[in-house]
Amino acid sequence: MRRWFGKWMRYMILAVLVLSLGGCSGGGDLPVEAGSKESEAAGGPVRIGLCFDSFVIERWLRDRDVFVSTAQSLGAEVNVQNANGEVEEQIEQIRYLISRKMDVIVIIAIDGEALTDVVQEAKNAGIVVISYDRLIRGADTDLYISFDNEMVGTLMGEALVEALPEGGKVFEILGSESDNNVWQLKKGFEEAIEGHGIDIVYESFCENWLAELAFDKVNEGLEQTGGKVDGVMCGNDDLAGQAIKALTENRIAGTVPVVAQDAELSACQRIVEGTQTMTVYKSVDEEARIAACFAVEMAQGKDIRDESLDYHTSETIFDGAGEVPCYALEPAAVTKENIDDVIIGGGFHQKEDVYLNVNG
Repeated sequence: MRRWFGKWMRYMILAVLVLSLGGCSGGGDLPVEAGSKESEAAGGPVRIGLCFDSFVIERWLRDRDVFVSTAQSLGAEVNVQNANGEVEEQIEQIRYLISRKMDVIVIIAIDGEALTDVVQEAKNAGIVVISYDRLIRGADTDLYISFDNEMVGTLMGEALVEALPEGGKVFEILGSESDNNVWQLKKGFEEAIEGHGIDIVYESFCENWLAELAFDKVNEGLEQTGGKVDGVMCGNDDLAGQAIKALTENRIAGTVPVVAQDAELSACQRIVEGTQTMTVYKSVDEEARIAACFAVEMAQGKDIRDESLDYHTSETIFDGAGEVPCYALEPAAVTKENIDDVIIGGGFHQKEDVYLNVNG
C-alpha cells in the first residue's frame, strides 16, 4: 500500500508540473509520461540532445530554458551542448550525442551546410534529427521547426516602406551567408520594398552572426555613400545594436529608421527610446515548447502527420536535396505604437525593463 501511494504521488506531482508548464496539450489528454507503459517499452525516458550554436544571442538562453522545462515535464531527459560558434566543435558535440545514444538530437546549426554528414551519421544510428530555427541543408532531417522567415523579411520591408514614404537609400546588413533563414528573410524584405522607391545601396553579410561586424559594415557603407543613408535593415537585433552604435557615432541615430528581428530587451528599449524603428517578435517560448513536444512525440515513434496528435504537420520545405517536414510559426511586427500590447501585455518583457532608460 505504501509503495502504491508513493508511486501515485509521483504521478500526481508530474501531472501538476505538466499542467503548470502548458505541456503539449491544448486541453485534451496529457502526453505520455516517463514511467508509463509506452515509455517503459521504449527502455526508459526519452533522451534528447539539444545542440546550440552559442549563447551569444540573448534569445537562445530563453529557448534552452523553455525547451528543457517542457521536455522534463513530459518525462524526457535533455543533454544540452553549446558549440560557442565553432562548427567543428558542433560536429564533435553531435557525435558525442550519437555515442550517448540519444533518441532525438535537436540542432541549432552554426553552418546549415556543414552538418550534412554528421546528421547522416545520427540518422544511420536510428536517431531522429530536428533542425531548430535554422534549416540544415541537404541533410534530410526529420523535422524543421522555425518561424515563417520570409514573412519576417516582409514585415521588416513593410516597416521601412512606412517609415520612408518618399523612398530612399538603405543598407542591408544580413546575418551569416550560410544560414538558409538569411536568404528567406532577404527574399521577403526585397519583395516588400519593390516598387516603393527604396534602393539597396549597400549589402553585406556578418559571418556567424557576429554582431560586432555590423558596426564595421555600417561604417563601410557610409564611406561608400558619402555618409548618406535613409534606412537600415539588420538581420537581427544584435546586429541592429551595433549598427545603431555606428549611426550614433556618425550623429544620425534616431533619424535613420532601423528594422530588425527577435524582440530582444535591448531592441525593445531602443524602440521606446527612438533609435530603432521596429523589431519582429517571434514567440521563442512557443517555438521551444512545441519543438520539445515534437521531439517527445517523434521519439515515441509517432507519425507527426497524424492530425490526432497535439502537434502535427503536413507541410514540407525543400532542403536543397529533398522535401523535409516543416512546422512554421507566425511572427509579428513590433513598433512603438504596439509594444505595450504585444511585448509587455504578452509577458515577453516587463514594462519597467523596457522603459528603463526613458524618463517619466
